[in-house]
Amino acid sequence: MTGVQTCALPICSQLFPRIEEKEAQKILQSVTHDSEPEKKASSDKSKDEGLAEQVTIDDFMKIDLRTGKIVAAEKVKKSDPDFFQNLSKQQNPEYLWIGCSDSRVPANEIVDMLPGEIFVHRNVANLVIHTDLNCLSVIQYAVEVLKVKHIIVCGHYGCGGVQTAMENKEHGLIDNWLQNIKDIYRSHQARIDELENESEKVNLLCELNVIEQVANVCHTTIVQNAWKVGQELTVHGWIYSIEDGILKDLDVCITKPDEISRTHRMK
Repeated sequence: MTGVQTCALPICSQLFPRIEEKEAQKILQSVTHDSEPEKKASSDKSKDEGLAEQVTIDDFMKIDLRTGKIVAAEKVKKSDPDFFQNLSKQQNPEYLWIGCSDSRVPANEIVDMLPGEIFVHRNVANLVIHTDLNCLSVIQYAVEVLKVKHIIVCGHYGCGGVQTAMENKEHGLIDNWLQNIKDIYRSHQARIDELENESEKVNLLCELNVIEQVANVCHTTIVQNAWKVGQELTVHGWIYSIEDGILKDLDVCITKPDEISRTHRMK
Protein backbone atom coordinates (compact mmCIF):
# COMPACT_ATOMS: atom_id res chain seq x y z
CA MET A 1 0.00 0.00 0.00
CA THR A 2 1.91 3.03 -1.25
CA GLY A 3 -0.72 5.61 -0.41
CA VAL A 4 -3.90 6.02 1.56
CA GLN A 5 -6.86 5.73 -0.76
CA THR A 6 -10.04 3.83 -1.47
CA CYS A 7 -9.16 0.33 -2.61
CA ALA A 8 -10.73 -3.02 -3.39
CA LEU A 9 -9.01 -6.15 -2.12
CA PRO A 10 -10.29 -9.73 -1.99
CA ILE A 11 -10.78 -11.53 1.28
CA CYS A 12 -8.26 -14.28 1.94
CA SER A 13 -10.55 -17.25 1.34
CA GLN A 14 -8.33 -19.87 2.91
CA LEU A 15 -5.42 -19.31 5.27
CA PHE A 16 -3.84 -22.69 4.79
CA PRO A 17 -4.30 -25.20 1.96
CA ARG A 18 -5.74 -28.56 2.89
CA ILE A 19 -3.11 -31.19 3.48
CA GLU A 20 -3.35 -34.66 2.00
CA GLU A 21 -5.18 -37.28 4.04
CA LYS A 22 -2.07 -39.47 4.23
CA GLU A 23 -0.07 -36.61 5.69
CA ALA A 24 -2.78 -36.05 8.29
CA GLN A 25 -2.65 -39.73 9.20
CA LYS A 26 1.13 -39.51 9.71
CA ILE A 27 0.74 -36.54 12.02
CA LEU A 28 -2.09 -38.24 13.85
CA GLN A 29 0.04 -41.34 14.38
CA SER A 30 2.97 -39.31 15.69
CA VAL A 31 0.70 -37.52 18.16
CA THR A 32 -0.95 -40.64 19.52
CA HIS A 33 2.06 -42.95 19.36
CA ASP A 34 3.92 -41.44 22.31
CA SER A 35 0.88 -41.18 24.57
CA GLU A 36 -0.21 -44.81 24.37
CA PRO A 37 2.55 -46.95 22.82
CA GLU A 38 1.11 -50.19 24.19
CA LYS A 39 -1.93 -50.00 21.89
CA LYS A 40 -0.55 -51.74 18.81
CA ALA A 41 -2.48 -54.14 16.60
CA SER A 42 -1.25 -56.97 14.42
CA SER A 43 -3.30 -56.20 11.33
CA ASP A 44 -3.87 -53.02 9.31
CA LYS A 45 -7.54 -53.07 10.21
CA SER A 46 -6.93 -53.37 13.92
CA LYS A 47 -4.32 -50.58 13.69
CA ASP A 48 -6.89 -48.25 12.20
CA GLU A 49 -9.47 -49.19 14.81
CA GLY A 50 -6.99 -48.81 17.66
CA LEU A 51 -5.92 -45.43 16.31
CA ALA A 52 -9.48 -44.20 16.17
CA GLU A 53 -10.07 -45.27 19.77
CA GLN A 54 -7.02 -43.32 20.97
CA VAL A 55 -7.90 -40.02 19.30
CA THR A 56 -9.07 -37.30 21.69
CA ILE A 57 -10.14 -33.72 21.10
CA ASP A 58 -6.73 -32.61 22.36
CA ASP A 59 -5.12 -34.76 19.65
CA PHE A 60 -7.12 -33.00 16.96
CA MET A 61 -6.12 -29.61 18.36
CA LYS A 62 -2.47 -30.67 18.20
CA ILE A 63 -2.95 -31.86 14.65
CA ASP A 64 -4.50 -28.57 13.54
CA LEU A 65 -1.81 -26.49 15.20
CA ARG A 66 1.05 -28.64 13.98
CA THR A 67 -0.36 -28.86 10.48
CA GLY A 68 -0.89 -25.10 10.29
CA LYS A 69 2.66 -24.39 11.41
CA ILE A 70 4.17 -26.87 8.99
CA VAL A 71 2.22 -25.66 5.99
CA ALA A 72 2.53 -21.94 6.79
CA ALA A 73 6.25 -22.02 7.52
CA GLU A 74 7.12 -24.07 4.45
CA LYS A 75 4.94 -21.95 2.19
CA VAL A 76 6.63 -18.72 3.34
CA LYS A 77 10.14 -20.17 3.23
CA LYS A 78 9.71 -21.25 -0.37
CA SER A 79 8.91 -17.71 -1.51
CA ASP A 80 11.31 -15.95 0.88
CA PRO A 81 13.91 -18.13 2.66
CA ASP A 82 15.02 -15.26 4.93
CA PHE A 83 11.51 -14.12 5.87
CA PHE A 84 11.44 -15.34 9.48
CA GLN A 85 15.01 -14.26 10.19
CA ASN A 86 14.30 -10.75 8.96
CA LEU A 87 10.95 -10.63 10.76
CA SER A 88 12.54 -11.58 14.09
CA LYS A 89 14.99 -8.67 14.01
CA GLN A 90 12.54 -5.75 14.23
CA GLN A 91 9.17 -4.31 13.30
CA ASN A 92 9.06 -1.01 11.49
CA PRO A 93 5.44 -0.34 10.48
CA GLU A 94 4.17 2.97 9.16
CA TYR A 95 0.55 2.13 9.95
CA LEU A 96 -1.52 1.55 13.06
CA TRP A 97 -4.78 -0.29 12.40
CA ILE A 98 -7.62 0.01 14.92
CA GLY A 99 -10.26 -2.46 13.86
CA CYS A 100 -13.04 -4.76 14.99
CA SER A 101 -12.41 -8.11 16.66
CA ASP A 102 -14.62 -9.83 14.08
CA SER A 103 -12.66 -12.82 12.76
CA ARG A 104 -13.71 -11.98 9.19
CA VAL A 105 -11.90 -8.64 9.25
CA PRO A 106 -8.15 -9.44 9.49
CA ALA A 107 -6.04 -6.33 8.98
CA ASN A 108 -3.03 -7.81 7.15
CA GLU A 109 -5.14 -9.69 4.62
CA ILE A 110 -7.47 -6.77 3.92
CA VAL A 111 -4.67 -4.36 3.04
CA ASP A 112 -2.38 -7.08 1.65
CA MET A 113 0.50 -6.38 4.02
CA LEU A 114 3.04 -8.73 5.53
CA PRO A 115 3.57 -9.19 9.28
CA GLY A 116 5.71 -6.34 10.57
CA GLU A 117 4.27 -3.81 8.13
CA ILE A 118 1.17 -2.83 10.10
CA PHE A 119 0.66 -2.50 13.87
CA VAL A 120 -2.78 -3.77 14.92
CA HIS A 121 -5.24 -3.19 17.75
CA ARG A 122 -8.69 -4.78 17.67
CA ASN A 123 -11.72 -4.74 19.95
CA VAL A 124 -15.47 -5.16 19.68
CA ALA A 125 -16.81 -2.53 17.23
CA ASN A 126 -13.43 -0.78 16.79
CA LEU A 127 -13.92 1.69 19.64
CA VAL A 128 -11.42 4.26 20.92
CA ILE A 129 -12.50 5.10 24.46
CA HIS A 130 -10.56 7.60 26.54
CA THR A 131 -10.62 5.35 29.61
CA ASP A 132 -9.44 2.26 27.72
CA LEU A 133 -5.79 2.01 28.78
CA ASN A 134 -5.26 -0.96 26.49
CA CYS A 135 -6.11 1.01 23.36
CA LEU A 136 -4.36 4.15 24.56
CA SER A 137 -1.19 2.19 25.31
CA VAL A 138 -1.23 0.79 21.79
CA ILE A 139 -1.65 4.27 20.31
CA GLN A 140 1.14 5.65 22.47
CA TYR A 141 3.57 2.89 21.52
CA ALA A 142 2.67 3.19 17.85
CA VAL A 143 3.06 6.98 17.77
CA GLU A 144 5.93 7.59 20.17
CA VAL A 145 8.06 4.48 19.70
CA LEU A 146 7.26 3.05 16.28
CA LYS A 147 6.67 6.52 14.82
CA VAL A 148 3.82 5.39 12.57
CA LYS A 149 2.71 7.90 9.96
CA HIS A 150 -0.88 6.73 9.61
CA ILE A 151 -3.56 5.62 12.07
CA ILE A 152 -6.45 3.84 10.38
CA VAL A 153 -9.75 3.30 12.18
CA CYS A 154 -11.54 0.63 10.18
CA GLY A 155 -15.04 -0.58 10.86
CA HIS A 156 -17.13 -2.96 8.79
CA TYR A 157 -20.69 -3.08 7.53
CA GLY A 158 -23.05 -5.38 9.41
CA CYS A 159 -20.98 -5.10 12.60
CA GLY A 160 -22.55 -7.26 15.31
CA GLY A 161 -21.50 -4.86 18.05
CA VAL A 162 -23.18 -1.93 16.33
CA GLN A 163 -26.31 -3.96 15.66
CA THR A 164 -26.47 -5.08 19.29
CA ALA A 165 -26.10 -1.49 20.48
CA MET A 166 -29.24 -0.57 18.55
CA GLU A 167 -31.31 -3.15 20.42
CA ASN A 168 -33.20 -2.52 23.65
CA LYS A 169 -32.19 -5.86 25.10
CA GLU A 170 -29.83 -6.86 27.87
CA HIS A 171 -26.75 -8.79 26.75
CA GLY A 172 -24.62 -8.75 29.88
CA LEU A 173 -21.23 -7.12 30.43
CA ILE A 174 -20.91 -6.11 26.77
CA ASP A 175 -23.75 -3.59 27.23
CA ASN A 176 -21.38 -1.34 29.21
CA TRP A 177 -18.90 -1.32 26.33
CA LEU A 178 -21.60 -0.70 23.74
CA GLN A 179 -22.98 2.34 25.61
CA ASN A 180 -20.46 4.32 23.59
CA ILE A 181 -22.21 3.32 20.36
CA LYS A 182 -25.61 3.99 21.89
CA ASP A 183 -24.44 7.55 22.53
CA ILE A 184 -23.59 7.93 18.84
CA TYR A 185 -26.98 6.46 17.89
CA ARG A 186 -28.74 8.94 20.18
CA SER A 187 -26.90 11.87 18.57
CA HIS A 188 -27.92 10.79 15.05
CA GLN A 189 -31.17 8.96 15.78
CA ALA A 190 -33.43 11.11 13.60
CA ARG A 191 -31.18 10.60 10.57
CA ILE A 192 -30.83 6.86 11.17
CA ASP A 193 -34.47 6.12 11.99
CA GLU A 194 -35.77 7.77 8.84
CA LEU A 195 -34.27 4.87 6.88
CA GLU A 196 -36.75 2.04 6.33
CA ASN A 197 -34.35 -0.85 5.85
CA GLU A 198 -32.86 -2.23 9.07
CA SER A 199 -29.56 -3.20 7.47
CA GLU A 200 -29.23 0.33 6.09
CA LYS A 201 -29.74 1.71 9.59
CA VAL A 202 -27.04 -0.56 10.98
CA ASN A 203 -24.63 0.26 8.17
CA LEU A 204 -25.12 4.00 8.57
CA LEU A 205 -24.38 3.70 12.28
CA CYS A 206 -21.30 1.64 11.41
CA GLU A 207 -20.04 4.57 9.31
CA LEU A 208 -20.91 7.16 11.95
CA ASN A 209 -19.14 5.04 14.56
CA VAL A 210 -15.91 5.04 12.53
CA ILE A 211 -16.10 8.82 12.12
CA GLU A 212 -16.59 9.25 15.87
CA GLN A 213 -13.65 6.98 16.70
CA VAL A 214 -11.41 8.92 14.32
CA ALA A 215 -12.30 12.03 16.31
CA ASN A 216 -11.56 10.19 19.56
CA VAL A 217 -8.11 9.24 18.30
CA CYS A 218 -7.40 12.85 17.38
CA HIS A 219 -8.58 14.08 20.77
CA THR A 220 -5.97 12.04 22.66
CA THR A 221 -3.01 13.84 24.17
CA ILE A 222 -0.79 11.31 22.39
CA VAL A 223 -1.79 12.37 18.89
CA GLN A 224 -1.98 16.07 19.68
CA ASN A 225 1.47 16.05 21.30
CA ALA A 226 2.84 14.37 18.18
CA TRP A 227 1.39 17.15 16.04
CA LYS A 228 2.83 19.78 18.40
CA VAL A 229 6.39 18.59 17.76
CA GLY A 230 5.81 18.42 14.02
CA GLN A 231 5.54 14.64 13.72
CA GLU A 232 3.97 13.48 10.47
CA LEU A 233 0.76 11.71 11.46
CA THR A 234 -2.55 11.29 9.64
CA VAL A 235 -5.70 9.67 11.05
CA HIS A 236 -8.07 7.97 8.58
CA GLY A 237 -11.56 6.51 8.72
CA TRP A 238 -12.29 3.47 6.56
CA ILE A 239 -15.04 0.87 6.43
CA TYR A 240 -14.92 -2.64 5.02
CA SER A 241 -17.60 -4.71 3.31
CA ILE A 242 -17.36 -8.39 4.15
CA GLU A 243 -19.77 -9.20 1.32
CA ASP A 244 -17.51 -8.01 -1.52
CA GLY A 245 -14.11 -7.26 0.07
CA ILE A 246 -14.27 -3.54 -0.74
CA LEU A 247 -12.54 -1.00 1.50
CA LYS A 248 -14.29 2.37 1.47
CA ASP A 249 -12.61 5.62 2.47
CA LEU A 250 -15.15 7.67 4.46
CA ASP A 251 -13.35 10.90 3.51
CA VAL A 252 -12.26 11.43 7.09
CA CYS A 253 -8.59 12.38 7.03
CA ILE A 254 -7.16 14.44 9.90
CA THR A 255 -3.58 15.72 9.74
CA LYS A 256 -3.39 18.58 12.29
CA PRO A 257 -5.16 20.10 15.32
CA ASP A 258 -6.82 22.80 13.22
CA GLU A 259 -8.99 20.09 11.65
CA ILE A 260 -10.61 18.99 14.91
CA SER A 261 -13.18 20.83 17.02
CA ARG A 262 -11.93 23.79 19.05
CA THR A 263 -13.35 22.19 22.17
CA HIS A 264 -10.81 19.39 21.96
CA ARG A 265 -7.72 21.31 20.82
CA MET A 266 -4.92 21.49 23.32
CA LYS A 267 -2.37 24.29 23.34
